[in-house]
Amino acid sequence: MYMKQENRADPDTLLQKISRSEMGKLTVLLGASAGVGKTYNMLETAHERLREGIDIVIGWVETHGRKETEGLVSGLPVILPTMITYRGKTMQEMDIDAILVRRPDIVLVDELAHTNVQGSRHVRRFQDVEEILKAGINVYTTLNIQHIESLNDVVAQITGIIVRETVPDYVVEQADNVQLIDISPQDLIKRLQEGKVYVAGQAEQALQNFFRQGNINALREMALRFMARRVDSDLSEYMREHKIDGPWPASGKVMVCVGASPFSAQLIRAACRLAAGLQAEWLAVHIETNDRFSQKEKECQRDRVARNMRLAEELGAKTISIAGRDLLHELLDVARNNNVTAIVIGKPQHSRLRDLVHESVVNKLIRYSGGINVYVIQAQKEQQNRNTHINTEGASVHGKWQYYLMSFGMTMAISGFGWFFKDLIEIINIALLYQLPVTLSAFWWGRWPSYFTAVSSMILFDFLFIPPILTFTVYDLRYIWSFITFLIVAFVIGGRTEFLREEAALARQRERSIRSLYSFSKEIAAVVDLETITRSFAIQAADTLGRRVMVLLPDEHNQLMVCAEHEAGVAVEQYTNHLIENSAEAAVAAWVFAHCEAAGHSADTLPSAEYLYLPLFTQERIVGVLGIKIIEKLITPEQRRLMEAWAGLAAIAIERVQLTEKAREAALLLESDKLKSTLFNSVSHELRTPLSSIIGSALTLRDAAQHCSYEEKNELWDNIIDGGKRMVRVVANLLDTARLEGGTFQLKNDWCDLQDIIGVALRQVEDQIKERPIQFNIPSDVPIVRGDSRLLEQVMVNLIDNALKYSPSNSPVEISIVTDKNRVQVSIADRGIGIPTADLSHIFDKFYRAKQIESNINGIGLGLSICRTIIEAHNGKIWSENRKDKGAIIHFYIPLHEQDKMLMDQEGGIFNGH
Repeated sequence: MYMKQENRADPDTLLQKISRSEMGKLTVLLGASAGVGKTYNMLETAHERLREGIDIVIGWVETHGRKETEGLVSGLPVILPTMITYRGKTMQEMDIDAILVRRPDIVLVDELAHTNVQGSRHVRRFQDVEEILKAGINVYTTLNIQHIESLNDVVAQITGIIVRETVPDYVVEQADNVQLIDISPQDLIKRLQEGKVYVAGQAEQALQNFFRQGNINALREMALRFMARRVDSDLSEYMREHKIDGPWPASGKVMVCVGASPFSAQLIRAACRLAAGLQAEWLAVHIETNDRFSQKEKECQRDRVARNMRLAEELGAKTISIAGRDLLHELLDVARNNNVTAIVIGKPQHSRLRDLVHESVVNKLIRYSGGINVYVIQAQKEQQNRNTHINTEGASVHGKWQYYLMSFGMTMAISGFGWFFKDLIEIINIALLYQLPVTLSAFWWGRWPSYFTAVSSMILFDFLFIPPILTFTVYDLRYIWSFITFLIVAFVIGGRTEFLREEAALARQRERSIRSLYSFSKEIAAVVDLETITRSFAIQAADTLGRRVMVLLPDEHNQLMVCAEHEAGVAVEQYTNHLIENSAEAAVAAWVFAHCEAAGHSADTLPSAEYLYLPLFTQERIVGVLGIKIIEKLITPEQRRLMEAWAGLAAIAIERVQLTEKAREAALLLESDKLKSTLFNSVSHELRTPLSSIIGSALTLRDAAQHCSYEEKNELWDNIIDGGKRMVRVVANLLDTARLEGGTFQLKNDWCDLQDIIGVALRQVEDQIKERPIQFNIPSDVPIVRGDSRLLEQVMVNLIDNALKYSPSNSPVEISIVTDKNRVQVSIADRGIGIPTADLSHIFDKFYRAKQIESNINGIGLGLSICRTIIEAHNGKIWSENRKDKGAIIHFYIPLHEQDKMLMDQEGGIFNGH
């Protein structure tokens, strides 16, 4: 059964709309060329909006001396440009900061494709516009069709002029409104002739070159086609949003092959146009092979690849860079894995004779592509840029001369060995021995020393071992084929050995990067110290990237501080938090932290910096900035992705530490709130009861004293005194707890007699003892201990009070002391209800009371907590247990130190019995 497909909105599109709803709206006035009236129309619209009461200002308008345009500028608010000095000249540029401070409803920005003066915040003006839009300010701007990046090649073919200032397609595609400003070619030429576009001399030159009628018609057609695609895209989006059925273009994916050739830029733009026409996604793929170039050539190739891949990213492509041995195999593998339906590749430039000898990659790709369409683009002859010409004079591109000398030395050694044993070794075996220096040269020093070794080996083999000996003449022509075979084998072995060596080195480099990332993530998994993590990160990232790395984190004033810094190959140094010494670098880092975008060297924003600054951001927020020193002009996409991987890992680690710290603070705050609640509840109950008793007894004495007997008055006075003592104990326990936990108390170590301390404690609770039996089990030789007698008295008072409260009024309380050579142990036992097993380990916690205790027993749960704090301050231990028959017993001990015993011996009194 055929089921109708439901047209649902694309989630990515919805997310983009949500994110763009907070940004300003971009209106682009698009024209086929200069002079069609874009700026004029923009200024007219500005006057209309101003009359409507909308706050609109001019951020930048270029009048080019046109009187009509200058007339429209007057009457509109203008933000003055900023002055930038470059090479001794002072130039004007749009002042972004002033616009952001002014925050108008709409700002006019002319010439979107303009390149800013070096030293500006951004390289291109469209990046300035993007920052303004992110601030929520609407922008009106102007653009010519020849400045759109994907159309750059087509414009060059039509006009013969390469436009250097271009705007990525996504800027125009994401614009909220695009208006086509158009006039006929005849009217445009007439305006040029009248001097309304350029001054007289420039107008004549423009008419002879760029503004020919054929060029204008072609550019006009391009502008109309672009607007048609824009309208079609808007219509498709409208149909999706309103679930309107209609014909849909077939989905597909375009892939372009990117290399180091300057022609790759043309392929990228062609693929972008093809993908736009097919309404398909597209990929830019670079296959990194071990091409046989010198080191300088490789650096030049790497810079070209970086530029081409960056161009593809600007045009909206997904870039992929992989290493492979077989270019064709890797291309088809990537295409099939990514469901590619069309491949764009350049037409080969070599002759057909070479195709007969070695079939081109294009022909192989067409043969083995299967159902994938292959678009072959006509290549233009590359021109070597003089500025990038590789000067190899004075140094061999194929290696150092020492390598050739050592290779020849190995060949001479094999020749000497073969000459010495030529009567014992067959000539075929000697020929095989000559393969050894060829292989070793390729493995150690590369392909060209290996080739040199192969040729020298063949010459020496012919001269020393092929009849006639000691001549280069060969009588037997069969040896000629042997020489050819030897050279072919040697060349293959040398080339493949070097290839494998370079491939192994590349694999080791990538394995090292992955291992370093894994090692760092494993190392910091259980670390919660921010300083340790940042310094470990700086060391490992610098060693892996081979560059200087610094980690910047905000302080309490939100100012970036260098928390860790390290340079590869340099001994680890200890760094303290400090500001970046270079104010320009500090400004770039601050901009990255404020905007959460990469900037600095090799980036499009503030590229004059020495460091590349990457934001350390997670899904929630930005936590810092990673600075990486870049020496070369450009870095490859693979290097950029590795740096971003390190930045992402650092951001996760730092955020984890910060979240852990916040969780700890939240737990402390929760515990503090819980403690306050318990304190208020306990104190209110413990103070309310004695206060009520005191007030009631006092009122009775005041109002009915004459009617009370002597015994009744004494009872009332006893109630008042007892209630006052209870309040004093509660307040004293609270104050002692605060003093002990606050660390403000200090032990007054002195000689203490535990028997005296027990006697003083019993006198303090004599009102509670009354007729309660107290049983003592104290030996006569109890040693004197070192401690704070006042605090130990408080421990005894609290423990005796606790035993009296939780035992029947007629049951005894037992006090015993046990001594040994290391400590003195004191125990207080009762015959009460005992302690529930589940509560034995908690009764010494603050505000904790056993669940089975009768509610009529007063107390707030601080007495035993104070005891534990005091005993532990004396390096002792306190614990509780239940008696076997009935009741509970609490033990504590005070340790005896050898130096205390020696001091007691000197004073002549070790034991005192009472």
